Amino acid sequence: MTRHLEVCCADVQSLRAAVEGGAYRVELCSALSLDGLTPSKGFIRMAVETGIRVHVLIRPREGNFIYSEEEVQCMLYDIETAKACGAHGVVFGALTEEGLIDLPVCRKLVAASEGMDITFHRAFDVCKNPLQALEEIAALGCTRILSSGQARSAEEGIPFSIIYTKCDKNGVNVVQSQISKNNGR
Repeated sequence: MTRHLEVCCADVQSLRAAVEGGAYRVELCSALSLDGLTPSKGFIRMAVETGIRVHVLIRPREGNFIYSEEEVQCMLYDIETAKACGAHGVVFGALTEEGLIDLPVCRKLVAASEGMDITFHRAFDVCKNPLQALEEIAALGCTRILSSGQARSAEEGIPFSIIYTKCDKNGVNVVQSQISKNNGR
């Protein structure tokens, strides 16, 4: 299995370091102190111009992953912007109030992302039924899930991440998030 380094970048300095450090792909966001929000159009364009593969976080606000109609519309506009800037992929997720994957919302976001790589983000880590969610996310057409194994950190979630990876039958790659020099394996 080929391993690729993906780096979460929230500013120009981290983007430069990722490119210079040989990252295969970057996930662009802003406001990491709020667990990441959608980055600016200028930052997306700057990243695309480096030639590295660029995935853009689509998240209109901090907090939970239950979105209003207006927030979903904002997310659709953000996907349109990322695509127009030349981003290779988008990263998003949405849940219902019951903690299940919000399939109607996710279908809209997937349709808007046509032609792009789609990653389901760490909303997966707070969903109620992760094994069912794996199947649903695969059926949506997502190719990756960012997860810390439903734990606070990737290191704590390794046992669950291994289970999720073994359960994968549909080509979805479960990627451990929050890997650092202290917990990367």
